[in-house]
Amino acid sequence: MNTKEVLRIAIQKNGRLHEQSMRLLNDCGVKVSNGSGTLKTRAANFPVEILFLRDDDIPQYVEDGVVDAGIAGENLIREKNKHVKVLEKLGFAKCRLALAIRKDEKYSGLSFFNGKKIATSYPNILKAFLKKHKIRCDIEEISGSVEIAPGIGLADGIMDIVSTGSTLFINGLREVETVMESQAVLVVHKGLHAARLQIAEKLLFRIRAVNNARNNKYILLNAPDEALEKICKILPGIKSPTILPLARKGWSSLHSVVKEDTFWEVIDELKKAGAEGILVVPIEKMVT
Repeated sequence: MNTKEVLRIAIQKNGRLHEQSMRLLNDCGVKVSNGSGTLKTRAANFPVEILFLRDDDIPQYVEDGVVDAGIAGENLIREKNKHVKVLEKLGFAKCRLALAIRKDEKYSGLSFFNGKKIATSYPNILKAFLKKHKIRCDIEEISGSVEIAPGIGLADGIMDIVSTGSTLFINGLREVETVMESQAVLVVHKGLHAARLQIAEKLLFRIRAVNNARNNKYILLNAPDEALEKICKILPGIKSPTILPLARKGWSSLHSVVKEDTFWEVIDELKKAGAEGILVVPIEKMVT
């Protein structure tokens, strides 16, 4: 690799997505200074330069080649419809774009919106969704505080980002349809130079190792030998569990990996199958 080449990455300059993006880089071993008011910084130990930008500008900067890559919300990438390549879904900043109406309105399905008006900051995504479902209504594009639109008579409903739903509740609204699920994504310029693409792929390798670790737990347990076959079916691991004989005759120790989202269900099955002394350990990095 040409060591003079540097991959320029844009991330949001402040907010939750900024914090999570910086944490990801740090977990990947990329040491980046983020001093107050800094707009650009260079990693001390990896060939990347970070630019701190408004999130709305990131897709355009990547398309134009001003930066080589960017971390932004999937919803923003789709709304801006720029010619960029999604390299990886990153698993954080998860949310959804949803349609919401007043809490006291009776909702019978998407046909409710025929002939009505919806306020949103994501008109392109909404237009595509309504067209797909053959719904005809007016779209009121506004840049912020979308949730107040029904209350002031500007619209009959809204489409906005929803995480917990608390903002909708406070403003007398309820969610009725999910338009799209979203999370942070890593995007790159479609014509990225080979040397910089190689850097991006090295960074992606680290990102996947970090995310694999976050999504899995290392598990150790003891079990009688007659229960091993049943337990192995519960614990396939990456290929298969590691089995080591214990000093106690007729017993073995099993080492494996369990996915975070099925962890408790698997633990219950293991206990029923005869597993004892179950130990669960966080994984720092996981290379597959």
